Amino acid sequence: MTMTATATPDPKTPPLDDIMIAMDVVDTLRHDERIVERELDDDERRKRLIERLREIYHGQGIEVSDRILEDGVTALEQERFTYRPPPDGLATRLARLYVTREQWGKWIAGGLAGLALLWGANHLLYERPRLLAAEELRVELADRLPSAIERAAADIGTEARDKRVREKAEVLAKSGLNAAAAGNAAAAQAAEQELAATLARLREEFTIRIVSRQGELSGLWRLPDRNPEVYNYYLVVEAIDRNGNAVTQEILNEETGKRERVTTWAVRVEREVLEAVSKDKKDDGIVQKSEAGAKLRGDLEPAWSVPIAGGAITRW
Repeated sequence: MTMTATATPDPKTPPLDDIMIAMDVVDTLRHDERIVERELDDDERRKRLIERLREIYHGQGIEVSDRILEDGVTALEQERFTYRPPPDGLATRLARLYVTREQWGKWIAGGLAGLALLWGANHLLYERPRLLAAEELRVELADRLPSAIERAAADIGTEARDKRVREKAEVLAKSGLNAAAAGNAAAAQAAEQELAATLARLREEFTIRIVSRQGELSGLWRLPDRNPEVYNYYLVVEAIDRNGNAVTQEILNEETGKRERVTTWAVRVEREVLEAVSKDKKDDGIVQKSEAGAKLRGDLEPAWSVPIAGGAITRW
């Protein structure tokens, strides 16, 4: 046979019904503030108040013991069933934030999402390209530029036949390496480009020929604007490589002071040189002695086989 355990009520604890009735008493008193103001002045009035409460409940068909009525009045006096908000403090504020999280949480979430979007856009559009550019520059200054400068200077030392060209390349290379070490990318790049151009020039090979084609000038004369009383005489020439292709040259036009890249230009000579070429061409329309110079590998400038005055023009 099984036995069911039952809890034994604590005699010191009032029954739940009594507590509820006492709370109702307090509520009745609160809702009739005039009774409280009139009746809670002294013991006699307290007794009359209890009697008045008994009549109220009796009128509602509820029998309430004097002990419960006294408990209700006492509870009202002690504000036992009165809600008192907790004191304002950090814990209270945090609790309120937690309770109202659904109201402000969506705004906070939206703000955070917006900030995340802005951060992502800034990172992709600005920060990441800036970091990549900074890293590329670091590699450029620490590795590529120094390597390119040293390699070009070494190749010039091998290719150049003129000692002065080799010495100039060494000085330029040292300057470029110092600039790279100091973080001056512009100066280091300029040195590397000048060394590369020098090396490319040293490796060029071509022949300079006087133009001798039908319908094209082989020579001309000019009256310069600065000195119209003096004639300048020119031979029209071109650079041709071993395969018969024209080689573009950078020529300083003495009339404009500008450098131009051309395949045909006119070099200034003495009058006697121009007259000799003119006489050669008049025989059969062809300049028999057309070679005017040659650029050999390892040299920066061509060696001329005709005397030249040093100036040149690119347009006529």
